Amino acid sequence: MSRIKSVLLALSCFAVSAVAVAQTPVQTSGTLVIVPAFGEVKMANDEATLTLMIEEQDKDKAAAASRVNQKMKQGMEIVRKEDPKAVLTTRGYYTYAVYPEEQPRVATNKVRQPTGWRVGQYLEVKTSNLAGLPKLVAATQRTLAVNGLQFGLSDTTAKKMDAQRIDATYNNLTERIASIARAMGRNPADAVLDTVDFEGSGNYAQEAAAPKMMRASMAADNSAVEEPSFEPGETTLTMRVVGKVKFR
Repeated sequence: MSRIKSVLLALSCFAVSAVAVAQTPVQTSGTLVIVPAFGEVKMANDEATLTLMIEEQDKDKAAAASRVNQKMKQGMEIVRKEDPKAVLTTRGYYTYAVYPEEQPRVATNKVRQPTGWRVGQYLEVKTSNLAGLPKLVAATQRTLAVNGLQFGLSDTTAKKMDAQRIDATYNNLTERIASIARAMGRNPADAVLDTVDFEGSGNYAQEAAAPKMMRASMAADNSAVEEPSFEPGETTLTMRVVGKVKFR
């Protein structure tokens, strides 16, 4: 009987010891914790980049080039009249030969001769006058063709948003550190921020796709064009940060 009591006593001591071990908090002093965080801000777009173009085709290369030059000049005058503050940039002037359709190949050394020439040029218009953009586009479409339109943020707005994005990201980092500290049974005040690594992952200046060449000749059209409708939308800037935290 005394032997049974001894066994029971030993088991009881073992159980108490196990509970005590289980209830012993994990030591976290000096622990290094890697904390990722994320920030995001949104802003309505306040700038538009309009790409206009003109292309002409003629048997006479000089005639095609002259029409392009004349229409581009007219188009630029229209833009300046409609939006005096717009920033204009000409680019992509091209000239290339047009050959007849391929015939079944025959062994010959004869050099192919072009049947005409295609000449064109692009005009990039950057404006913050979004309210007047539909009228501007309609006016220029009587002379030039629209090749592309993109909305984005002006430099001033982008800089302001960048500061807001950093604030939002850092606030998210401190909130997550506090949550982790409480989960570890520690006071957030015991957390010491050792390293902050801002990884600039907010790709808000997205590259525009290369404009496609218009393959059809664009003759002058003086008929009125109805104003198009646009929705500028908004831009979202994001940022990721990684912090290294030590607990005292």
